[in-house]
Amino acid sequence: MSDEDRDIDVESDAEKRAHHNALERKRRDHIKDSFSSLRDAVPALRGEKVLKMSSRAQILKKAADYIQFMRRRNSSHHQDIDDLKRQNKILEDQIRSMEKAKATGNYTASTILDTSHINSKSNTISAFDRWSGSESSDTEDSGQSHCKKRKISSPTA
Repeated sequence: MSDEDRDIDVESDAEKRAHHNALERKRRDHIKDSFSSLRDAVPALRGEKVLKMSSRAQILKKAADYIQFMRRRNSSHHQDIDDLKRQNKILEDQIRSMEKAKATGNYTASTILDTSHINSKSNTISAFDRWSGSESSDTEDSGQSHCKKRKISSPTA
């Protein structure tokens, strides 16, 4: 092999090594930035960005805990939505029943209010009409709703 060929091989080896080192540095920087972004996304770690006291293991652990918390919260919200849909259907059925009773003039206690389908988790339902004998109280739902919640006593209680 000539001296010229050796110089080319040495240069190409050095270039390969430099290129590899640059790619590796870029990969490590990307991982570091990704952990920083993850740390900033987790509420329990937001205050630690200046201190940089959180290890990667702590960041992953707290991120996993936060994901589990949000999944439980999301599930709870879906359950609340389903409960509200069920209560809404009951109220719509009661309205139809009351309108039918009003049209025919047949008023009975069961026509006015049937609580057998109310969710056992909570005996409150939202209503805009005025039923006699029910207790009402204004509620504040973070300013989102201005309806009144009516406490309904269960016939079995």
